[in-house]
Amino acid sequence: MAKVTREEVEHIANLARLQITEDETTEMQNTLESILNFANQIDTADTSEIEPTYHVLDLQNVLREDKAIEGIPQELALKNAKETEDGQFKVPSIMNEEDA
Repeated sequence: MAKVTREEVEHIANLARLQITEDETTEMQNTLESILNFANQIDTADTSEIEPTYHVLDLQNVLREDKAIEGIPQELALKNAKETEDGQFKVPSIMNEEDA
């Protein structure tokens, strides 16, 4: 059974920048003890036959072979462009001469 002291509750409240009353300190002390006792129930589970693992699911990476493939032709990529210049998209300048 976990025991939480008043000093620990006051320290936690100070870290959280909370101002709590004496009644709230007592209530929080009981609440924190209940939470810790609930969490400590896992210590009663029999894990002697459980193999240690780093993940609960048996995951494997599914990787495809890395193959170079032909991309779309430049003419097709530029087909619907509003403006082109020297085989590239032409867009309005967004920088002033002062920004360069």
